Amino acid sequence: MEKWPIGVFSSIDAGLGVKLEVAHELEIPTVHLHAPHKASRTQENAEKFLKRLEEFGIRITVVFGGFEGESYADIPTTARTIGLVPAETRAERLVELKEIADFAKLLGVDAVALHLGFIPPDDGAIFDEVVAVTQEVCDYCRDLGQNFHLETGQETAEGLLHFIAAVDRDNLFVNFDPANMILYGSGEPIEALGKVGRYVRSVHCKDAKWAAQPGQEFGAEVPLGEGDVAVAKFLAKLNEIGYEGPLTIEREIPQDPERQKAEVGAGVKLLNDLKASFLA
Repeated sequence: MEKWPIGVFSSIDAGLGVKLEVAHELEIPTVHLHAPHKASRTQENAEKFLKRLEEFGIRITVVFGGFEGESYADIPTTARTIGLVPAETRAERLVELKEIADFAKLLGVDAVALHLGFIPPDDGAIFDEVVAVTQEVCDYCRDLGQNFHLETGQETAEGLLHFIAAVDRDNLFVNFDPANMILYGSGEPIEALGKVGRYVRSVHCKDAKWAAQPGQEFGAEVPLGEGDVAVAKFLAKLNEIGYEGPLTIEREIPQDPERQKAEVGAGVKLLNDLKASFLA
């Protein structure tokens, strides 16, 4: 398989990422797919979607979970509403995440990913609860022949490593998003990538600028190559840790599809140019 095939974040009906037609037009061969709404997650729809993917020559590499009621309005709201950490929605979301894994299986995808939420930094009762629910997800995914990827951002590299060790499952890995480290103020992304590199099985190519008060307010997401990630250094570190999987662009501005398409297209060119220099 080609080293570093280009990818893009896409969806069927969730309104995130680019449409498959745009990915095809931009000659992007792989996608991370945001899981569709519950009513769409059927055998019939999976078969229809797979036919479209085959027509476009596109392969899904990761299916991402997401839930009703999640909000990224600001850091406190994100901590309160995202993923499997909030106790009041955890049981219901666990059921849905298993259904998403089932749908990923119908699509022939062997990796499911999630923003797990703000993992508590202490080894107390809530930390133990989040460890336990993550173990349950990993075990369910293993039975389906799948890995489970944690999206980076909310935790420092050291915090993420501590959590992975506590979960202690051999199918738990990392989807590394360097921009999220900047957006959440959780650490310098290239340094963090070096620390968690042995667990990285998928990546998002996204860019951002640091906030004036990192960790207290969100940084600003910007087009790939225009922020503080340093994309060339990011690829150099990916090369150093031996990562050969897709370089998946994430640029979620569905309210402006033409701008989104243009910025994703520019990101494709940037990554292809950098790939050429690394792989020459």
